[in-house]
Amino acid sequence: MVEELIKSIGSIIAPLTNSIWNIVGALVVLIVGNWAIGWVKGWIKGYIEKQKKIDETLSKYIVTSSDIILKILLVIACMGLLGIQTTTFAALLGAAGVAIGMAWSGLLSNFAAGAFLLFLRPFKVGDTISVNGVTGTVVEIGVFSTSIDTLDKIRTVVGNNAVLTNTIQNFSSNDVRRVDITFQAPAGTDIDQLTKDLKAEVLKCEGVLDSPAPECTITEFKPMGPMMQLRPYCKACDYWKVYHNTSYMLCKKLPEFEKLAAVVAQATNK
Repeated sequence: MVEELIKSIGSIIAPLTNSIWNIVGALVVLIVGNWAIGWVKGWIKGYIEKQKKIDETLSKYIVTSSDIILKILLVIACMGLLGIQTTTFAALLGAAGVAIGMAWSGLLSNFAAGAFLLFLRPFKVGDTISVNGVTGTVVEIGVFSTSIDTLDKIRTVVGNNAVLTNTIQNFSSNDVRRVDITFQAPAGTDIDQLTKDLKAEVLKCEGVLDSPAPECTITEFKPMGPMMQLRPYCKACDYWKVYHNTSYMLCKKLPEFEKLAAVVAQATNK
């Protein structure tokens, strides 16, 4: 009777002990594996930084991809130590339903789109772009998504597939960019003189280029004064500086023309 009890207790303890050792082994592998992945990731990043031919866009993609692949392999190894068959796990995922299948399909499409973004190079890290309703500076082109810092410094993550399948505006692609500022000229202003003076004044603003020459034209006629547009050119990186400098100049210059137009109007009436 006692022998049977000991055997039954042993039959319970033995599998439990094995399970505990499996769990401990999996935890050890997980901790050591995470440390090893961090070391490998740092080594890859350091090696890439030494290679001057590899730019920042590609290097970030390589580091992120290697990190994800190594972590997937680590999870599979831990599952094996716990006695979970990876084939059974895959079958369970496959049977989880249409939702999981659609999500996986989305991940694959984002992964493929990321590879095409690196190959086609419509933009790179550091460029200012507008895509899918988001405008800002590209921080990273990841495996599944692209990170963009908007003009008000909000980190926005857009799926690579949404980036690739939408219209992309790259404001940093060309060296020169035009700044368009619309304003209303005072009624009765000498338009020819106003145009001449504004072209001369805008050239004094910091960042405005001499060539191409600034433009100033009427865009719409209104009884209270024509709507006009001043269009200076600048380097792409100086866009906002020129925009604000030109706006400031207009705020100071237009009241002078308004007073002059009033004096001319009074003299004409007399």
